[in-house]
Amino acid sequence: QVQLVESGGGLVQPGGSLRLSCVASGRIFSINGMGWYRQTPGKQRELVAYISSDGSIMYAEYVKDRVTISRPNAKNTVYLQMNSLKPEDTAVYYCNADITTDQLGRIEREAYWGQGTQVTVSS
Repeated sequence: QVQLVESGGGLVQPGGSLRLSCVASGRIFSINGMGWYRQTPGKQRELVAYISSDGSIMYAEYVKDRVTISRPNAKNTVYLQMNSLKPEDTAVYYCNADITTDQLGRIEREAYWGQGTQVTVSS
């Protein structure tokens, strides 16, 4: 079974920084892309940033100048560096990965989600 394990969340003051990490493990044939989403109560889960295997990156407009997504060597770890954090950034942040697995000859491609990590921006 594929697992995504996140770390790096916590409490930070406005204007502060955090770096979130997500590591994918399991019987992975390939990872086509990885990204970060966030969700607050009463809102739908929304994209923060996504990076594809070809290096193309998509940022949400509301964070485009304050976050950087990276996936060194296009391997199994993705980072989200967040700077100049605002109270509005408070949310549960979820790691997502588009993963192809090979299970006894069955090639499956689907999205996997991490358990989420809480980010709280408050003075």
